[in-house]
Amino acid sequence: MAFRLFVPILAGATLRERVIACIGATIGIALTGAIGGLVLGSGPHVPLLVAPMGASAVLLFAVPASPLAQPWSIIGGNTISALIGVIVAHFIHETALATGIAVALAIAAMSFTRCLHPPGGAAALTAVLGGPAVISAGFLFPFVPVALNSLLLVALGYGFHKLARRNYPHVPIPPTNSHGTVDPPARLRVGFQPEDIDAALGALDETFDIDRNDLDRLLRQVELQALVRAHQNLLCEDIMSRDVISVDEHTSIEAARQLLLDHNIRTLPVVNAEARLAGTVGLRELALASGTVGSVTSPAAIADAGFAAMGLLPVLTDGRSHSVIIVDDDKRILGLITQTDLLAATARLQVADKPSPEAVR
Repeated sequence: MAFRLFVPILAGATLRERVIACIGATIGIALTGAIGGLVLGSGPHVPLLVAPMGASAVLLFAVPASPLAQPWSIIGGNTISALIGVIVAHFIHETALATGIAVALAIAAMSFTRCLHPPGGAAALTAVLGGPAVISAGFLFPFVPVALNSLLLVALGYGFHKLARRNYPHVPIPPTNSHGTVDPPARLRVGFQPEDIDAALGALDETFDIDRNDLDRLLRQVELQALVRAHQNLLCEDIMSRDVISVDEHTSIEAARQLLLDHNIRTLPVVNAEARLAGTVGLRELALASGTVGSVTSPAAIADAGFAAMGLLPVLTDGRSHSVIIVDDDKRILGLITQTDLLAATARLQVADKPSPEAVR
């Protein structure tokens, strides 16, 4: 049990993520030092890099989604903390006292300016403990090299994460209603609400290194995964419609529109010359169009026949997709699942899970 204290607790960390972090840190720190040398020149009196940049690189490349690793946190946190350290060292000459006050004031300043960044504490300490380079730089130290290092590191991190297809700066995507109304999306109207998250955080009385909106997304994904696991035996092939009304790319807009009306459906799969799925069309695409359906085809939401049916919930409740096309490995249509199909299956599952009156007695 005691050895659990040494087990990393970072959620979502995979070997691939750690390798990417190591590569990013190597590139980021090396180039920050090299560019700093080109800008400032070289020599023992010129600090090309300050030590807190190593800690900043850990956050920037290993946990880029952390609120503590965002651009303003890195740039503002390091610069403001270093400035506070220089000011404290200027007025308080007792080293032990100065270090404590500098770190405390740095935490307060970073919190007030919304740029809390743990390496900022090290930047404040570096400014107080000094050394020839820091002393000679004086009040310039927070800006050159600290702010310069921070700016270079963030710029390099931004480029690296774009190449690695990571979301940085990390901006939680707020849920939107595709119908242009103020109502929250359908999937957010049930279950826990934002005020429940606030109440839970207040009850736990702890600070967590995760954005509140990211926490909301995480908890809702947990709910979905639990639902899928509980009903993992219900597959798409169990509830899909097999007699699918479809059109080819050369079907006229008028004919496709009439098919929707005749069969009282909202989506038509579109197939190409090889009878493979090319996309879908609905009344939205056909309303004002002319010509053939191939010119107004939209990407289709697809799934395999063996996929867990409850896993389609996010797609069929996004306010845009009314159906999911079930295809084989060659993208040939096997069936179709609509919102109604999934709703009916969910209702049956709830009835099946409800204990009978006799069982309750």
